[in-house]
Amino acid sequence: MERKRPSIVVRFPATACQACPSRAQCTTSIRNGRQLMLRPRPIHEAVERARTEQTTYGWKDRYAARAGVQGTIHQAVAVSGIRRSRYTSLPKTHLAHVFTATALNLIRLDAWWTANPLGRRRTSHLTRLGLTLAT
Repeated sequence: MERKRPSIVVRFPATACQACPSRAQCTTSIRNGRQLMLRPRPIHEAVERARTEQTTYGWKDRYAARAGVQGTIHQAVAVSGIRRSRYTSLPKTHLAHVFTATALNLIRLDAWWTANPLGRRRTSHLTRLGLTLAT
């Protein structure tokens, strides 16, 4: 049991690793040898099946819908702080959620009508470095 997960830990002795020509590519440990953590076979096979399934178009279509929902939730949290209710009664909290949903719809409609995308485009660190060096 490694990190509270069922696992098989394989430890190589330091003497076996010291003579290996590929040691620098395999481990950075000075005193100990290479250590591997392997999942039990049923768990490993389940993970491999899940990874294989993630390459199918059906899975990607379902995940695209989920990504849209998560984007909406993120926007609701970022814009309105919807995780914390200002009200103690359920009817008032529900009304606040309805107003928040309406406000989000208006924000999205405004962005669509004005062709102004809501999400900011991310620029990688390497691209930013190239942009600063070019100027």
